[in-house]
Amino acid sequence: MTMSKGVMLPPVAVLGAPAAATALFRSMGEPTRLALLLRLNQGEARVADLVAAVGLAQSTVSAHLLCLRECGLVTSRPQGRASMFSLTCAPELSALLAAAERLLSRTGDAVELCSTFGVDAVSRETAGAMGPT
Repeated sequence: MTMSKGVMLPPVAVLGAPAAATALFRSMGEPTRLALLLRLNQGEARVADLVAAVGLAQSTVSAHLLCLRECGLVTSRPQGRASMFSLTCAPELSALLAAAERLLSRTGDAVELCSTFGVDAVSRETAGAMGPT
């Protein structure tokens, strides 16, 4: 937080990034949620289908779907005893995901090699979270 005229400002206000955009990218920035969005970009699916797609427990997938639903990115409809999940704004999300793919292809390995968010940084963070072996 930063002080401005005696008032504490959140970092997004200092950086000029709109809070809603920051929240959007954070919601999509978690690997499981992004994987779920990518799968749902192919069409609607049941929780069981999504569990198979990401290889995580049903409770974990359901928690991520709840987050995505609260963010307004996914919706569900009942189908028998199951629920069918889909993207709420499929054309816009599809375009955003496609734009991200194009951007990644233009930046080459730079994002993947980034010392803050790249593959090695994520590996170090994961190893640190598990503690010493």
